[in-house]
Amino acid sequence: MAMRRIGQILVDMDFLDDEKLELLIDEQKQHPGQLFGRVAMDMGLVSEEQVAQGLGEQMGLRVVTVSDLSIEKDVLARVTEPMAQMYRIVPTEFENDTLTVATADPQNLGVQDELRTFLGYNIRVVVTTESSMVAALERYYGENTESVESLVEDLESDEELARAAAEVASDGPIDLTSVEALADSAPVRKLLNMVLLLAIKDHASDLHFEPFEDEFRIRIKADGVLYEMVPPPRHLAFAITTRIKVMADLDIAERRLPQDGRIELSVGGHPVDLRVSVLPTMFGESVVMRVLDRSVVSLDLSNVGMNDETMAEFRTAIERPNGIVLVTGPTGSGKTTTLYSALNELNSIEDKLITTEDPVEYDMDGIVQVPIDASIGNTFAKCLRSILRQDPDKILVGEIRDLETAEIAVQASLTGHLVFSTLHTNDAPSTITRLKDMGVPTFLITATVEAILAQRLVRKVCENCREEYQPSQEILDDLELTTEDILGKQFYRGSGCEICNNTGYKGRVGLFELMIMNDELRDMIMENVQSETLRKAAEKQGMVSLRMAGLAAAMAGTTTPEEIIRETIVEA
Repeated sequence: MAMRRIGQILVDMDFLDDEKLELLIDEQKQHPGQLFGRVAMDMGLVSEEQVAQGLGEQMGLRVVTVSDLSIEKDVLARVTEPMAQMYRIVPTEFENDTLTVATADPQNLGVQDELRTFLGYNIRVVVTTESSMVAALERYYGENTESVESLVEDLESDEELARAAAEVASDGPIDLTSVEALADSAPVRKLLNMVLLLAIKDHASDLHFEPFEDEFRIRIKADGVLYEMVPPPRHLAFAITTRIKVMADLDIAERRLPQDGRIELSVGGHPVDLRVSVLPTMFGESVVMRVLDRSVVSLDLSNVGMNDETMAEFRTAIERPNGIVLVTGPTGSGKTTTLYSALNELNSIEDKLITTEDPVEYDMDGIVQVPIDASIGNTFAKCLRSILRQDPDKILVGEIRDLETAEIAVQASLTGHLVFSTLHTNDAPSTITRLKDMGVPTFLITATVEAILAQRLVRKVCENCREEYQPSQEILDDLELTTEDILGKQFYRGSGCEICNNTGYKGRVGLFELMIMNDELRDMIMENVQSETLRKAAEKQGMVSLRMAGLAAAMAGTTTPEEIIRETIVEA
């Protein structure tokens, strides 16, 4: 049966009349996407309480004033403060493995599924007003908010949990029932949920769970740097890694072999994909989770951070009908984001775009994406051969790892396709040497490669605590700068604040080195010149090196000289 419309319900409850309803419907048409109740409140035609009652009637839910309720501590403890704030919920009751939560947005049905995934309970919803929700969050979570530190302290003093952990971690046969019960216990689940939510909230890229002989470390990588969290008790290492394996649908009985999996979450209404890698070590299983959060990645070429001149040249290169465009750099330097952004710009109804990736990181509409799985023989080379029979115009090969893949990519570009791919090299000119070392003939390199983009990511100075400072002489020497070179230039750094976790940095920006191939460079490659000679020739023709791009960013106050030294090398 179709759900009754909220407007008609408000009329039936005598909160509106038909004339005002018509007025509201016309007004909502002017604000597509805005909720009817919000429009009605903004116009002053109904109160918050009336809208809440209408939503309760519409969805068959109980209406409460959550700020006035007396909620037991053990019920509140089932939802951590980060989760309550992120989802705008307050738990009110817990009975028969069912948690009742109050929300001002009961129409967001996805929240119930997300909470069920995170908490492991059945979820029942009651309706409250937004102002009551704000007051309740302040009242119940505003003071003495639970932190990772306080949660770890509680776990350390939990003797029953320690006994259970000792039993399942013994060297004898594994009792899977006991292992699952421990991994599913409320304290373990709560700690892992809090760590995951904090990592996602801080836009972290990776989570590391590392067992050592006397401790169990949890480290978060944000803006390319690892930060250690308060370590949980060592005896919980097995329970936490097992909980992760359960969430990733991995074999919890297998502790001797590496395993890979994924966890799909929806946090605050947007999908987050966690790639899980489990590696057996001397003291237990080490787990690394790669966080792929589409909401914090803008797949727009204009936002990757290139200056106007480099951007114009790169756009010209990616619009060629055929050839190879390579993006190089170390792991985590943003190569995939740059290539996705380029494909996103080229994605049109007239062209067929196919990618082959290991793994597929972001789902893109209109592009055929093929995951690599070497365990069943589906390699880059094998996949690429089949892709060529699919009549593509533009192809993305996730990475050129061997001669076979390189040769097929070359053949694809020679037969009229534009091929994008990545390589792990330090700069643009040394990419030519890497292709030669792989065994690609020099004449094929010069015939197919159109552009090589080397890139790095450096941390941006935190805007909130940014201050002017003078770099030390040692820093200037490392950058090969004299006092005269920086005369009149201003440098900035962050003093450290709550927003940037006292690091002085927030967010990252790209540095780019774009080498566009031309006849002179191709002749030099055919003559087998050294990478450094090639670099100097490219710079004469206008290529800006990574170090120079970094210095420009530091002098513009975007980053610090220390970051440029950390991420770029001096050219000989």
